[in-house]
Amino acid sequence: MREEERAYWLAWNFVPGVGPILIQRVQQHFGNLAEAWKASPSNLREIEGFGVKLIERVEEARSRIIPEQLFIEHTQKNPNFWTLGDSEYPQLLREIPNPPPILYYKGQVKQEENQGITPMVAIVGTRDHTEHGKRWTRKISRGLAKHGFTIVSGMAAGIDGEAHTSCLDAGGRTIAVVGTGVDVIYPRNHTQLYERIQENGLVLSEYPAGTQPHRNNFPPRNRIIAALSRSILVMEAPERSGALITAKYGNEFKRDVYSLPNSPDNIKSRGCLRLIHDGAEIIITEDELLTRLGAKIKVEQKTNIVAEKKVQETAEKVTEIPGLEPELMEVMEAIATEPTSFDVIVQKTGKEVGFISSSLLQLELLGLVSQLPGMRYQRC
Repeated sequence: MREEERAYWLAWNFVPGVGPILIQRVQQHFGNLAEAWKASPSNLREIEGFGVKLIERVEEARSRIIPEQLFIEHTQKNPNFWTLGDSEYPQLLREIPNPPPILYYKGQVKQEENQGITPMVAIVGTRDHTEHGKRWTRKISRGLAKHGFTIVSGMAAGIDGEAHTSCLDAGGRTIAVVGTGVDVIYPRNHTQLYERIQENGLVLSEYPAGTQPHRNNFPPRNRIIAALSRSILVMEAPERSGALITAKYGNEFKRDVYSLPNSPDNIKSRGCLRLIHDGAEIIITEDELLTRLGAKIKVEQKTNIVAEKKVQETAEKVTEIPGLEPELMEVMEAIATEPTSFDVIVQKTGKEVGFISSSLLQLELLGLVSQLPGMRYQRC
């Protein structure tokens, strides 16, 4: 994207009362945010959600903000960020109803993650964990890291910290989504962990540099953790826990949610039992979980790419289905008679992740494919 348009994404983000959803409506209505910045109040009123008071705020903001100047000043403190209009912006995050218009980052970027190709799993839980929660978090984090998964968590004390640390110790890659600026370390005793994540992973935030921890910042942060991940593992959580907010977002975003059980007598785990009661998948053994997440398929992809391509090339041709659109037929043909991972479907069709997700949902509704655990699909 041109620097000019990025400046206007930034400017609109600084208008009080204009959040992610309204910015997207503005962009869609006017075609670009630079044109929208010059729009008259009467034109702004054509957009759903823009009332008299909000338009007054827009007018006030336009009187004091010069987008090009704001961009220069902002990038001095925030050199690395994506706008929702940038092609590098994480695809899975782009698909939720309220993605952050500006996403700041620090560390090592991998486009395979941003494109939704690398499988990412969130591991979250309470700050005040038990030995049971810690032991299982370490075991699962190490197992996922060794199988090529990226671990996403919030760098909080407790389960989050154990997930990040165990992943890094196993030589894996991890992403920390924080409720502060990416330059602020919280909690302070995670300074060493923060440095390790920067060297071997990524720190993400929707808050600009210098933003200090505030309790209102963390629930919105959890939606980003959920959106970036194919599956969410709640390792230990009481009935009132931020981890349950992440799981709630996961359900809204159609992610697989897994929960680790413990005794009902343990109040630190009752939130996990509640999730299982409400339909979350139960974590019973490490191997079973890894299989359900598609870990074995991932290993086969990495160690035997040639064999996988051969299987793809010889996959059975789908008999033409009357009335099915050609693009949906193409997605159908990418799904083998054996369970096929979402990543393979994306790679085989060459289509965008969002299009594939939408197509698979349509095919499910038509009764032509079924979804299996671990983001795998099979012809019905």
